[in-house]
Amino acid sequence: MVEAIPIDLIWKKRVIRSKIVRERWMNENGLSNVMEIIKRQKWENLFKRRELVHIDVVKEFYAKMTVIHLKKRDVVKSKVRGVDLEFDHEKLATILGVPGKNGICEYIKEVWEESKYTKPLEITRRFANDDTIIKAGRVKSVEMKPSRKTLRSFMDLGYMDHLAARRLVNLPRVMMRHMSYVISVKDHELPYGDWLTMVFEAFGVPLVNKKGEEPKRYDYFEETFLTMCKLTRENGIWWIGNGENRRRDDDGDAPEVEAEDEDEGNKDDFEWEAMIDEASC
Repeated sequence: MVEAIPIDLIWKKRVIRSKIVRERWMNENGLSNVMEIIKRQKWENLFKRRELVHIDVVKEFYAKMTVIHLKKRDVVKSKVRGVDLEFDHEKLATILGVPGKNGICEYIKEVWEESKYTKPLEITRRFANDDTIIKAGRVKSVEMKPSRKTLRSFMDLGYMDHLAARRLVNLPRVMMRHMSYVISVKDHELPYGDWLTMVFEAFGVPLVNKKGEEPKRYDYFEETFLTMCKLTRENGIWWIGNGENRRRDDDGDAPEVEAEDEDEGNKDDFEWEAMIDEASC
């Protein structure tokens, strides 16, 4: 169990929602490959939802939350408006309507460590232009200790690599480990405000007396948000920054992430046995 920061600091945190995707916009604006990644993980229905966010209810949930990490399952407990909430990652998967039995979930690590799939320097060179992140990828060879922020940035890049390589990700369990992390630090917002509304409704938490917040324009994974992230579009392709520091291969093309081989007879259901091992949850 991770030790949480004082409750008053949790109440001061900002609540954020997950990004919403609109498939037609994605396909028409050069992001059909991102939509395909979402579909392969069977997350599309979740990412298309436009749930209200009940700010005070979300803060109460996090302020009273504990997460128990076990070998085969994680369990979240909290109490919101007098209602006891307790669920593991499979129950959360059922509520959100996504797969949750197997998949990679090693988001929160207490030590800097490579998993079967995680190659720090290779991944950071592929995705990042930040020299600090790239240096952190050498931590094992030079015995450096990365900052907590650098470590989290690397773990995020690691999941970009997992998704691009078509590896099965256990989203509910990653969420629960992420939720555990955010209540242990002062400088991280409270995530999943909209998806937690689905959890509250599943457990019968009364929400009628509080008006929820509608999604804003920047809550959609579209041009406003991408521009805020300093992405620019050129010839139908979205790039980080103004394009001056794009990473390209020797032929001048952007490097691609090579997808892992799939079993020809099992492409559609995306349940590869390779995922059910020590790196899976």
